[in-house]
Amino acid sequence: MLEIRDLAVAYGGLRALSGVSLSVAPGQFVTVVGPNGAGKTTLFKTICGIVPQAGGTVTWDGASLLARPASARAHLGIAHVPEGRQVFATLTVRENLEMGAYPPAGRAAWARTIDRIHTLFPILAERAGQMAGTLSGGEQQMLAIGRGLASAPRLLMLDEPSMGLAPAVTEAIFERIAQIHKEDGLAILLVEQRVAEALELSDHGYVLETGRIVLEGPYQTLLADDRVRRSYLGLGDE
Repeated sequence: MLEIRDLAVAYGGLRALSGVSLSVAPGQFVTVVGPNGAGKTTLFKTICGIVPQAGGTVTWDGASLLARPASARAHLGIAHVPEGRQVFATLTVRENLEMGAYPPAGRAAWARTIDRIHTLFPILAERAGQMAGTLSGGEQQMLAIGRGLASAPRLLMLDEPSMGLAPAVTEAIFERIAQIHKEDGLAILLVEQRVAEALELSDHGYVLETGRIVLEGPYQTLLADDRVRRSYLGLGDE
């Protein structure tokens, strides 16, 4: 479905990404982990068309995604839940969800998806008429995910959904993300700093450091790797 090969991105002559390759198959849960400044958000922005690539290819269903303008990519079935949530603060919860349903697939499936969103996040039904900017951080994150789901996507891209949230709220968000993948069969590409929790959810993971993929593999393989255990989990050799 999504195929990235040898992707390179540069800012002002400095390489933010170099030779990055990864793929997401239909219904697959893929996680990209790494420290701040590794290039994780840049990767997402390039997929979405916000940042231009300096080399490599990004294809969607076998066709070049880079040839499509950013405004057209959501219509292909790609939903981006950005870092920092970025809800429309002066719109109501319901209006935010309606904005997410703008692509044709979202409009066609609106009756079904709004019921699903309210099942996953009942608080969004309770707060339907409330201004999004008055929600708590956790509620805004639920709204941002709901807005992504409202487009009836084939791929849901989640950028640091735990950012700024209390551990208990983060756990609840991760539970819902796992539920979406398991019950709806939706492909998910997750960027996250909470390495253990993120990898545990995934079918396949990538470790991104200083703009390069340094490790990849299934959850068990990555968590067993000494480099991951030392650098990201604070564990030494056993």
